[in-house]
Amino acid sequence: MVKTITIRSDVYEKLTAVKGEDESFSELFERLVEGVDPIKTLKRLRGIIGPEDRKAILAELRKRRAEWR
Repeated sequence: MVKTITIRSDVYEKLTAVKGEDESFSELFERLVEGVDPIKTLKRLRGIIGPEDRKAILAELRKRRAEWR
């Protein structure tokens, strides 16, 4: 399955700078998140997300969980 994402131009330039010559962006992203502990990431993000964003994120998570079942 293929997904389309939107990133700012400055972020794209930074990613291009660290991407290997023969490496796809998917391979780059996989390399960057390899070994990342999702629980530690969530703990780092605690308090950053506002109440409205929180509601939207939780709704999306519930929707995806229902799709997986």
